[in-house]
Amino acid sequence: MEIDAPRLLVIGRNGVGKSNLLESVELLGSLRSHRSSQDPDLIHWEASEARLRARTIDDDDLQLQLRRRGGREAKRNGKTLVRQLDLIGPLRCVGFSALDLHLVRGEPALRRQWLDRVVLQLEPIYGDLISRYSRLLRQRAQLWRQNRSAATLERHALLDAFDVQMALVSTRIHRRRRRALARLEPLAARWHAHLSQGREQLRLRYRPGSELIGEEAEEPWRLAITEQLRLQRSEEERLGSCRVGPHRDEISLDLNDNPARRFGSAGQQRTLVLALKLAELELVGELWGQPPLLLLDDVLAELDPERQLTLLEAVGDRHQYLVSA
Repeated sequence: MEIDAPRLLVIGRNGVGKSNLLESVELLGSLRSHRSSQDPDLIHWEASEARLRARTIDDDDLQLQLRRRGGREAKRNGKTLVRQLDLIGPLRCVGFSALDLHLVRGEPALRRQWLDRVVLQLEPIYGDLISRYSRLLRQRAQLWRQNRSAATLERHALLDAFDVQMALVSTRIHRRRRRALARLEPLAARWHAHLSQGREQLRLRYRPGSELIGEEAEEPWRLAITEQLRLQRSEEERLGSCRVGPHRDEISLDLNDNPARRFGSAGQQRTLVLALKLAELELVGELWGQPPLLLLDDVLAELDPERQLTLLEAVGDRHQYLVSA
C-alpha cells in the first residue's frame, strides 16, 4: 500500500486492526510501542513471529522482525543491522493515542516513558542507556535474592561493582532527561497558553530519583550517585528495591503552580497532554530539519471540537499524519 497523501484516515470497528497499523509505523520509527514493552504482546497469538516493512519517501527500505523466541532482527536496505538502533532515523514519528491522556493522572512510570520516547527521537543512542540500566537494575535485584547467605564482605564487593556501573549510566540518563525537558518546557508552555487562551501557565519540572549535586557535570554527579547507592543499601535490603536512580524519576506537570494531577479538571488535563504532544512534534521537527510523521490513534474522539481543530490546524500541511477512528 502506498501512502502519498498528507492525511490517511483509517476507520473501522473495534478490534479490526486500526491501532495495529499505526503501532507498526511507530515500531519501525522508534523500535518501541506505546502499548507494551514485551514483544510477545505485539505478535498475533496464533503466530510465532511478526514482520514489519516500510519504504520511506527517501527510498529507505526498513524491516523489523519480532520473534517469540530469539529476539528481534532489523534490516535496512536489505542489510541486517548489528545494532537495531541504526534503524532509527529514516522514519521519525510522534505518536498520540488515547493512552497518552493518562499521562497526567497516571503513575510516574508513564511520564518517564513519555520523556524517554522524546529523548530517543533526539538521540537514538539513548536506547542503549535505558536498556543497559534496566539490565543492571534486574541483575542488582537478583544479587540480593540469590546472595542472602553470602558473606557480608563478598556481597558488598559485588554491590560496589554494580554501584560504579549504575552511577555512570544513571548520570547519563539524568542529564539527557533533564536537557530534553528543558527544551520541551518553553514549547509546551507556549502551546498550552494558546490552547487555554492565556488563562493557564504550564510548568514542567524534572524531579530526579537521585540527588544531583551542583551544576550539571558527569564526574561530580557520578560520584554523588555512587555514594547515595552505597548509603541506601540497608534500606534496599529491607524493602527489596533500589531507592536511588532514574527508575524513581518524576516529571511534575503544574498549571498555575498547582499539580495538574490533583487539581486539573478533565478538560485542563486533556489540554496539557495536547500541549506536550505539540511541543514534542515541534522539537523533533526543529532538530532534524524535517517534520516527523504524526500518528493519531483513536484520540480525536477524546478531544472536544475546539481542541480537535487546534490540533489539526497546528499540524497543517507540514506533516503527514495517520489517524484511526
